[in-house]
Amino acid sequence: MAHTILFIQPTVPETRTFSDYESVNECLEGVCRIFEENLKVRNPHSQTITYDISQLFEFIDNMTDMSVLVYQRSTNTYAPYNKEWIKEKIYILLKKAAGQ
Repeated sequence: MAHTILFIQPTVPETRTFSDYESVNECLEGVCRIFEENLKVRNPHSQTITYDISQLFEFIDNMTDMSVLVYQRSTNTYAPYNKEWIKEKIYILLKKAAGQ
């Protein structure tokens, strides 16, 4: 478990936010929840909402900025990671979840 900070800037320039999580996986699940909440707002009358990973990745790509800092115990520092890393880790997480 590595403390992880998610930085999101959906539009320029006033909308910067951050969230912190106890692990990378919690952070990745948080990104998925943010996307799902966005879908609910855009589709308020839908009882169920479905999406595929390409739509999630498009959502991430359309952010002005999205990055994470992951705590590295060995160096007592935070390592930065970009959108591509986030998408790769989400893909792995969802693939594992689908296999269970």
